[in-house]
Amino acid sequence: MSAETVLRLDGLTVRHPARGGEVTAVEDISLTVPAGRCVALVGESGSGKSTTLNALLGLTPATARTRVRRLEFADAPGGAPRPVTDPAALRGRSVGLVPQDPARALDPLVRIEGHFAELYRHFTGLKDRAEARRRTVAALAAVGVDRPEARLRQYPHELSGGLLQRVLVALALTGEPRLLLADEPTSNLDVTVQRRVLDLFDALRAERGLALLLVTHDLAVASQRADELIVLRGGRVVESGPTDRVIGAPRHPYTRQLVTSLPGRLPRTARPAAGTDAAPAAGTGDGPPVVLAARGLAKSYPGARGSGPVAAVRGVDLTLRRGRTLAVVGESGAGKTTLLRLLTGLERPDAGTVLLDGTPVGTGRRARVAFTRRVQLVHQNPAGSLNPALTIGRIIAEPLAAHRIGTARHRAERARALLEAVGLPAGFAAQRPARLSGGQAQRVAIARALALDPEVLVLDEPVSALDQAVQLALLELLDGLQRRLGIALLLVTHDLGVVRATADEVLVLHRGRTEEAGLADALFTAPASPYTRALLDAVPALRLPVTPPFHERTPSS
Repeated sequence: MSAETVLRLDGLTVRHPARGGEVTAVEDISLTVPAGRCVALVGESGSGKSTTLNALLGLTPATARTRVRRLEFADAPGGAPRPVTDPAALRGRSVGLVPQDPARALDPLVRIEGHFAELYRHFTGLKDRAEARRRTVAALAAVGVDRPEARLRQYPHELSGGLLQRVLVALALTGEPRLLLADEPTSNLDVTVQRRVLDLFDALRAERGLALLLVTHDLAVASQRADELIVLRGGRVVESGPTDRVIGAPRHPYTRQLVTSLPGRLPRTARPAAGTDAAPAAGTGDGPPVVLAARGLAKSYPGARGSGPVAAVRGVDLTLRRGRTLAVVGESGAGKTTLLRLLTGLERPDAGTVLLDGTPVGTGRRARVAFTRRVQLVHQNPAGSLNPALTIGRIIAEPLAAHRIGTARHRAERARALLEAVGLPAGFAAQRPARLSGGQAQRVAIARALALDPEVLVLDEPVSALDQAVQLALLELLDGLQRRLGIALLLVTHDLGVVRATADEVLVLHRGRTEEAGLADALFTAPASPYTRALLDAVPALRLPVTPPFHERTPSS
């Protein structure tokens, strides 16, 4: 017996005004979401996934032209779907939304309790503060937030990414909706937190019969959690159907491309032998020379509200060899970002030393200038690190100007050459950052980091918010740059699929300490630490049915 239909959408088309006509964002999108089931929308950036969600809630811009042949929703269990004339009426009570970025979705000046109180007043007219607090504690506990009473007085910035995501789920459920829309709910979470959030969605579907429409660029997540996949490209559905069929026997070339472009499924490119089985922290062996190292790094911060200091990094050693890639991994709060800031000189350690070519890095101005010419940082959010008032050419040439290298003409020519080196047209130099996609912005950030011919690139979550095809292209770009230029890469990431595809060596952090360090192949095949094994077990793998892979099938099959 098939599950009852909660949402039925037929023939959604959204067009935006543009010079000389209109631009079609989505065209003729149709989907059905049954009670207790998960339907996943997958596809690259710009494919129309978020536009579809916004249209379902009446959140498309006023300038957009939106047409729907039919939109129906079942308000109560057992009821037949009825036509919806105003999608905005579905918000909150019928349909809950879990937005992509929890840090931006919550008001940073409002405590967690205040966010819930506002929704209770809106949905139920509840003004009793004690009752609102009781309901909030129950709502937070229901989605697995630990110490919910203590969380009421906290601000969003005081919570981890996983806790913020659970708070957003609880907020989305305050109106007791029948359908939950989740827009990239796990893209910035580490694998263990990601699994807990996805397990929460599964539990809500099982316990409440909640229908889930999941937007994700992670095909592995979709293959594990969704009952049905809808593949979008260029605003159109190119393939849809039961998950096992779409993954196991994809019919469209684009779907086949998605299946084969998962970083964790790619064979690692052969590299020169390391020359040692020693862990990266050991700093011994006859492999490539060490370019960047750390010995005994430690950093603590004052605790909240007068409590004792919190140790973010505790006695960490690492070694990065020339022309090789070292990945630093761990859960949220493991100390990855603090370690990165210590290594790049953005913060001073309480103890320990950073060494460049075996020499401790000085703290004076001249030492810092010399260090930044050789070690460059690529930030996690490239759009936020690119000055919107400057052209892309000037942004790339900024480091050259700061170090007074070359004439203005030379710097402009160098910027155009760097754009081509990272796979972008030289003509992009005259454009502004606002016109760039996420993948293009990341390439510009890499080009700027390469302007000074550094020996080390430190990359902070470089592909976490990008879709699979763009991830693959950027990883191939970094691999090619490393091979041509001999650059050492220090990769900070929570994505173990990316680590498996790119890293030579891995350093696993847990609560600020080194949990395990060694060659990547050994760590993935025989992890020594139970914590590392738990991380690997949490990685979402592509769920393939027991059928021949598509490349072994005949066209007729």
